[in-house]
Amino acid sequence: MKRILFLTFYYRPDLSAGSFRATELAKSLAAIGAGQVEVDVLTTLPNRYASFSVDVPTHEETLNLRIQRFAVPRHRSGMLDQSKSFVTYAAHIFQTVSRRRYDLVFATSSRLMTAVLAAAVSQRLSAPLYLDIRDIFTETMEYLLEDSPYKSGLKLFKVLEAYAVKRAERVNLVSEAFREYFAHIDPTKQYRVYTNGIDDEFLSVSFENHHQNPRPLIVYAGNIGHGQGLHLIIPDAACRLKDKADILIVGDGSARPDLEKALLDVQADNVMIQPPVPRSQLIELYRRADYLLLHLNSQAAFHRVLPSKIFEYAATLKPILAGVAGYPRTFIVQHVPGAEVFDPCDVDGLIHAYDRLIRGPVPRQDFINQFSRVNIVNAMATDILETLHD
Repeated sequence: MKRILFLTFYYRPDLSAGSFRATELAKSLAAIGAGQVEVDVLTTLPNRYASFSVDVPTHEETLNLRIQRFAVPRHRSGMLDQSKSFVTYAAHIFQTVSRRRYDLVFATSSRLMTAVLAAAVSQRLSAPLYLDIRDIFTETMEYLLEDSPYKSGLKLFKVLEAYAVKRAERVNLVSEAFREYFAHIDPTKQYRVYTNGIDDEFLSVSFENHHQNPRPLIVYAGNIGHGQGLHLIIPDAACRLKDKADILIVGDGSARPDLEKALLDVQADNVMIQPPVPRSQLIELYRRADYLLLHLNSQAAFHRVLPSKIFEYAATLKPILAGVAGYPRTFIVQHVPGAEVFDPCDVDGLIHAYDRLIRGPVPRQDFINQFSRVNIVNAMATDILETLHD
């Protein structure tokens, strides 16, 4: 029986795209590899948002899948407090794996250091490494540290990024647009592209709203960080939509205080902000929505990403307002009917896109068939197991 070490900073019931992806992939690995492999997931207790907490066991075991969760310091999405949480997680990992043997190390990573941690662990264990890359961390940090004295530290991150990628036997990229960037780091790799997808729980419910809202309701659900840039567009858009629509924002993140202050400054009374909610409640909020909003900041760092929220939104069959550029814009135009795109941070563009939308469900069966999460993770799990056997 071979053993796979599965590293992910987030895991269900935590609320993040990485959590949902990792959970389904771990289950698929265990199911497809039944009788051949054991999968050990080393992760954290829920900590994605300070405003969301839930009790969950530190250890779970079902057949050939074991989950161990470590407590890490709570954080409020700042770089320093998140760094402290990760250092604690890394210390737990090294302490735990020093007593075990593994035949393959797998890690899913958006913030670079999980990939670096996995590379270091695989080297210590003399085990092959499979990386799942969900973001280009260094490009995002170039934007976030643009005016910071810490920007010089990016050189170190680039070195660590190259170390992790070159150490891996195989690398999966969550967005096709990442390929060019990572090909410069290691052109010898045959990069895989297994995207995010639509979870089964979104396919087994109806999102039809039987109680029509007095005014159209626009819902945004997700992270409220500087990368989403809601504070740069929602306040002015709310004023322009004052007599047309209400806006509900569900989530938390480092830029929430900026958004709240900007809304106070313009005295927008048609915007409500709620803390993150479990997925069962989120489905009900989607049901109430007339339109769903997706937005990324305008910097080039966000032109390569493929937000997981696209897949979740599309499954609701609700019309979508998407303020994105680059690859995510191309992807939405090509694959998601009933979505109107506009330039990031462009209030006029958002208003014009809103005026073009038609209220009511949008047929998207082809998209749903193509991007079912279970099909994607099953294919990826098979690829991981092939790496193990090779």
